[in-house]
Formats: sequence, C-alpha cells, structure tokens
Amino acid sequence: MPNISLDEIETTTKAALERHGAQPWIAQEVAVAVRKAESVGNRICGLYYLESYCQQLTSGRVDGSAEPVISHPKPATVAVDAKFGFAQAAFSRALPDAIAAAKEFGTASLAIGHAHTCTSLGFFTEQIARAGLIGLGLTNASPIVAPPGGKTRVIGTNPIAFSVPDGNGGIAMQFDQSTTTVALGKITMAKAAGESIPAGWAVDADGNPTTDPVAALGGSLVSMGGYKGWGFGLMAEILAAGMTGGVVSRDVKPLKAPEGPPHDLGQYYLLMDPGTSPAFFDRLQSIAEGVALDEGARIPGQGKGEMNPVPLEQAVWDQTLALAGKA
Repeated sequence: MPNISLDEIETTTKAALERHGAQPWIAQEVAVAVRKAESVGNRICGLYYLESYCQQLTSGRVDGSAEPVISHPKPATVAVDAKFGFAQAAFSRALPDAIAAAKEFGTASLAIGHAHTCTSLGFFTEQIARAGLIGLGLTNASPIVAPPGGKTRVIGTNPIAFSVPDGNGGIAMQFDQSTTTVALGKITMAKAAGESIPAGWAVDADGNPTTDPVAALGGSLVSMGGYKGWGFGLMAEILAAGMTGGVVSRDVKPLKAPEGPPHDLGQYYLLMDPGTSPAFFDRLQSIAEGVALDEGARIPGQGKGEMNPVPLEQAVWDQTLALAGKA
C-alpha cells in the first residue's frame, strides 16, 4: 500500500480532470476538495469519485468549463447558477460575496443551483467557519430513502453539515453526516468488496431489513432515528431543491452513472456571524467544558487531524495515475 503525499494527490487529481476536459481553475477547486477528503480518511468523497468525475466530463454530464453566474436577489442573499458545472467551482466564486453579506447583515444565505454533486458538504461549511462565521449546509441526492413504513424512494441521503469557528481561525465543532443511518457510498463499497452490511442500515425492496448490500441498493436506506432522521432529510430536500431551483431527489439519476442528464442539484448554506452575540464564545467555551467532563467525550470534529502522506490502496492510486495519463 503506497503512501502518497497530499500535494501529489492534489496535482495528479487536477491533471486527471484537465485531461478529461475541465478548465484549470475548475480542476484546481475540485482537486483541493479531493485532497481534503483523502487527508481525513473520507474515502467516499476522495479519489473514489475521480473516475466518475472524469467519465462525466467526457460524456458531458458535467460541464468542465461552466462559468458560474452570481446574483443577489436580496441584500443578504447570494444565488449562484452553476450552469451544470462542479459545485466546488460555483461555491468558490460566490463565497466572498456570501461572507461579506453575513458580516454586514449578521446572517446571509448562499444558494447554489444547477450543480454537480458536492460530495463532501463539510468541505464547504468548514471554509465558512474558517472565515469566522457559523456555517450550516444542506443538499440532496438521488432517491434512495423511503418514508418510515413505506417502500417508495422519495429522497436521497440528503446530508447536513455544520461548522463552528473557535474565534481564532480554527474550528470548534464540525459534523457532516447523511440523514440516513449510513452514507450510500458505504453500501456500494461493501458491494464492491463482497461484504455484508450491518443490520439497521437498509431494507430490501419489500421493506424488510437486510444485511445484503445488493438487496439494500434495490431497496431503501434507513433514516437515522426513524421519523426524526426522516424529518431532517425532508428539511434538507425542501431547502436544497426549493431554495436553489435544483431538482428534487426523485428526479436525480444515479450520481456515478457515466452518462445521462446533469445532476442539477442544489446546495443551500446559511452563514451566521457569531459576533452579533457578545456572549457567543463564552457560551461555546462553557459547552466545551461540559463535554470534557467525561473522559473520552468530545465535540464532533475535535481531535481529527490530517494525514500526510496518505496510505492508499495500490489499485486506487494506479487508477488515479492512469486517469492523469501518468501510468
């Protein structure tokens, strides 16, 4: 298993994306996101996705030269038409405007519509927090979740991410999680590896619990906490589709299919300035102290360091080099 530096992961990813049709600045934005995912062991959103990106650039399912169009429907509202391009590029272009609006008005929204999947939602909310703001992000995905007690897929895994600044340029808290018990990628990875999945992750096409990833992919994932997770998933759906003009999950085709219509997804972010409350960081400290009272307890995101270099499966790195034309 080779150990590959983050710089090499980033430059090779960028080369692969450019080789398959992405403009250099767009390829760079996506490569940074892949680098970040690999650095924290988020394999699902890292190089695991690169082949799909390249295939979809070639087929035209994602536009590697799309220039995002930014508008300001209201003073504290930033909207971006990603033009069926990468979400990472649209976000990077619009983030400065959204930060400025949040610092001026206390709270601002950033709505990205007609975008490719953003993969790791926390990658974006972390950037908001490092700018000194609280970031909340939501998105939707291809349909894989039926209502509790139902069998028809209505929504996707519909992640929610939340990042809080520590007041010193760092991150006090961060979580990025699907509103299902587990992310879809863990099911597909189990299928590829010929492994079973834990009970409670999914049901089959008849609504019966299953540990077979093939049956799970033909059925439905389970919302975390039953109706509670289902409610959060619907909230993400309403905001991600309704506030951005992106499609609802039922109209999203499988995200990793090489060909087909653009993803046309939406990502919706709220940016909040903690400076509007003089008590914010004092209360944050009190909460952190309370969590620390029990040994082993921690706030989500704390104690999560970056790996550099990153141990990669040989097959994954060989594929990455091949996509970049360096094999």
